[in-house]
Amino acid sequence: MSKEKCQSCGMPLSKDPQGGGTNADGSKSEEFCSHCYVDGQFLFEGTVTEFQKHCREQMVKKGFNRFVAWFFTLGIPKLKRWQSS
Repeated sequence: MSKEKCQSCGMPLSKDPQGGGTNADGSKSEEFCSHCYVDGQFLFEGTVTEFQKHCREQMVKKGFNRFVAWFFTLGIPKLKRWQSS
């Protein structure tokens, strides 16, 4: 399992300002970032397609080019969180 990127959104964990999401016990998650996972729960509920759209919108708000945002979200369906969806 990759500990290099969030297994929900694909963001490099090294870029997470919080150093990772938090598990229910308060410990740092080694799989999910703080934008996706807090206190053992995912912050976004919906389909993988809806999540990809949400991520693209957030990236554009942060100044990413729309094409780059689209490209970075292509791999989301292959991440651990979405494998059972």
